[in-house]
Amino acid sequence: MSHSTFALRRGIAFLGLSLFTLHALAQRGNNQPSHMDSVSYALGVLFATNLSNEGLNAVNGESLKTGFEAALSGTATLTPQQADAIVREHMMKAKEEQGKRTLEEGQAFLAENGTKEGVVTTETGLQYRHETVGNGASPDANDEVTVHYRGTLLSGEEFDSSYGRGEPISFPLNGVIKGWTEGLQYMKEGGKTTFFIPQDLAYGARPQPGGKIPPYAALVFEVELIKVNGKD
Repeated sequence: MSHSTFALRRGIAFLGLSLFTLHALAQRGNNQPSHMDSVSYALGVLFATNLSNEGLNAVNGESLKTGFEAALSGTATLTPQQADAIVREHMMKAKEEQGKRTLEEGQAFLAENGTKEGVVTTETGLQYRHETVGNGASPDANDEVTVHYRGTLLSGEEFDSSYGRGEPISFPLNGVIKGWTEGLQYMKEGGKTTFFIPQDLAYGARPQPGGKIPPYAALVFEVELIKVNGKD
């Protein structure tokens, strides 16, 4: 079972169990209506957040209510297994469609961006623009480097930043995404460069933890090469 499927089913199970419990309590009169309204609303927020994190941003509220009440009363026309299969198929198709849109968006962006002044496009499709040209050593693929960086989606939304953490980071250049391994070799110590990285040189089809980087996303990195470790 995939992580996404597990998270979705866990969210659905959590909502169902919680609402079933609240329904039973309400029938026994153990909760005041105002309290029940608040808790039910809160559960709706949690359930919607779980679905949104899995890529489902809209549902038919009346059908959701009907299905829930039918399951509680034992009159549902779908078994839990059938319901799970329908949801999983929908989520898979939705993610495929979103991936296609993200891929096309990145391709269009890079095609236009490559025509801009100062932007260099390499044979692999990597694009970069030197903001400041350094005057120190350049790394090769086997070197360790120390950098400051900021990563954003094409929308400008930041997903990672060493500046935000308040300290640079060191790593072997052959242990990161292909766009970084290639790109930093065009830099010199003291330089600052903006990289525009196609999805196949970034994370490709792999969604990243936390959902900040969707599958097939082209990425933008601002990188400051502070030091090529071991080269003086």
